[in-house]
Amino acid sequence: MDFQQSLITTVHDYSLGNLDAIEFNKELQQRPTALLIPCLMEEFNRPALSLIRDTLSTLPGLSSLVIALYAESIEDVNAAEAFFANMPFPVQVHWTNGPAVGEVLSSMGSLGLDLTGPPGKGWAVWQGLGVACQQAEVIGLFDADIRTFGSGYPERMLRPLLNPSHGMAYVKAFYSRLSLETQALQGRATRLFVGPLLASLEEIFGALPYLRYLQTFRYPLAGEFAFTRDLAMNLRIPSDWGLEMGLLSEVYRHVAPSRITQVDLGLFDHKHKSLGDKPDEGLQRMASEIFCTVLRSLMEHEGCVMSMDQLPTLEVLYRRVGEDRVRQFGLDSAINRLPYDRHGEELAIHRFADLLRPSLSGLLASPIAHQLPSWSRLNSCNPSFAMDLAKAGRVGHQSSSYTPTAIKLRRPNHSPVRLELEAKASTTAAA
Repeated sequence: MDFQQSLITTVHDYSLGNLDAIEFNKELQQRPTALLIPCLMEEFNRPALSLIRDTLSTLPGLSSLVIALYAESIEDVNAAEAFFANMPFPVQVHWTNGPAVGEVLSSMGSLGLDLTGPPGKGWAVWQGLGVACQQAEVIGLFDADIRTFGSGYPERMLRPLLNPSHGMAYVKAFYSRLSLETQALQGRATRLFVGPLLASLEEIFGALPYLRYLQTFRYPLAGEFAFTRDLAMNLRIPSDWGLEMGLLSEVYRHVAPSRITQVDLGLFDHKHKSLGDKPDEGLQRMASEIFCTVLRSLMEHEGCVMSMDQLPTLEVLYRRVGEDRVRQFGLDSAINRLPYDRHGEELAIHRFADLLRPSLSGLLASPIAHQLPSWSRLNSCNPSFAMDLAKAGRVGHQSSSYTPTAIKLRRPNHSPVRLELEAKASTTAAA
C-alpha cells in the first residue's frame, strides 16, 4: 500500500500489525461509543455473525451494541437476544418490523411523515441510529455477513473519531474484496459500475467538486462507516440500494472534506450478490438505483441535470471506460496469480450499460427520492419519539395494547399497525 493523500485523509494499512486492544478499550471509555449492525434472522445461521460476536466480546469499553433486526416472530427476537447474551456491554436487539414499532412509526403519519418503509437496510440503519444516538457520541456500523471480521476492523474504524483533536466527523472503510474460496476479485458494483460511471460523468460535466469528492473514496459502496452523533442526527437516510452513495451525498452536504477520512481494513470478504437475470434483480437493480442516486446528488450539489440528449455520450463513454477497467483488473489479477473471468466481467459491463437509458428515463419522470428524515427533524416534531421507538423495539414491549407516550399525547385513539406494513415487510424478507 502506498502513502499518498488526497482530498480526504486516508489511513493506510501498512501491514505492521500495530494493534493494541488494551489501549483501544481505554480510548473507547473516553467517549461513549455504540456499534450498529443491521441484520436479518438468516444471518444467525451463518458463521460470519458468530465471528463478529466473538470479536466484539473482547471490547468491554464499548458503550452498547444495537442489532437492528428484521424478524418474523417474538421467538426469533428472543433467539437473537440469547445469541448476544453475556456480552461485556449492553446489547439491544431492536425489532425493526415488530408490531409496537409499527404503531410508533405510523403515529407520525398525522404530521405528514411516512416512516413505515420500505423495509430494508436503509430503514434498519435509520431506526438503529435513532436508538444508538440516545446514549453514544460515536456510532459505527458494520454489516452482519463479514466473513473476515477481526479486531482490527472496529479499532481502525473507530479510533479516528475517539480523539476529538483529530477533528474527524465521518469515517468510511475501504478494502480489498477477495473471495475466501477462490481468491478472485469481488466488488463488481464498485469496480465495474461506479468507478467507470464517475469517470464518464467527469468527461461529460468536467471536474466538478462533487465528482472529485466521490472519486476520492477508494470503495464508495463500502457498507462500513462511522460518524459522530452530531453528524448522524442530521443525515437523511436513503431507503433503497443507493444507501451508501446517498450517505456520501449527505455527508458532503454537512461536513467539510477535512473532517472526513477513509480507513484501509485490508482483506475483506462477505456475501456476494449475483448479477441477476433481469434488470430488477441482483447487481443490476443495485446499479440502477446507484445510478439514479448519483445523478440526483449531482442535481442537488452542482445543479447539473443529465438529459436524454447526453445519454448516448454516457453510454459510449461508460462502455469504453468499463472495458478499459476490465483489462486493468485482468492484469492486476494475472500478476497476483488470481483467477479472472474476463468474459464474465465484459458481460457485466454490457448489462450495466443497458440499464442507463431506462434508469435515466425513470429518474427524469420522478426525480425526488424517498429519504427517511433526519433524527434532528424528528426530535423537533416530537422530542420523545426516539425514546418511544427504542422502547417499542424491545421484545418486552411488543403487544397490541402498547401505547407510546408520544401517541397518547398526540392521538389518543391511534390506529393499529397498518396492514401494508406487513405486506412491505414480507416482500423485503423475500428479497
